[in-house]
Amino acid sequence: MPQQLSRGESSRSDRQHEQEQDAQERRVVTETQDDALDSVLDDIEATLETNAEEYVRSFVQQGGE
Repeated sequence: MPQQLSRGESSRSDRQHEQEQDAQERRVVTETQDDALDSVLDDIEATLETNAEEYVRSFVQQGGE
C-alpha cells in the first residue's frame, strides 16, 4: 500500500510541476506579445505625432466631396 500512495503522490507532483512550467511558458509568451504590441502602438503614436496635421487633413471634406 505505501508504494501505491508514493506513486500517486509522485504523479500528482509531476503534474503540478508540468502545470507550473506551462504557466511560466504562457507568462513568457504573453509578455513577449505585450512587448510587441506596445512597440507597434509606439510606432503608430510616433507617426501620428509626426504627421498629425496631414493625417487630420485626409479626413477633412474638400469642396463638394
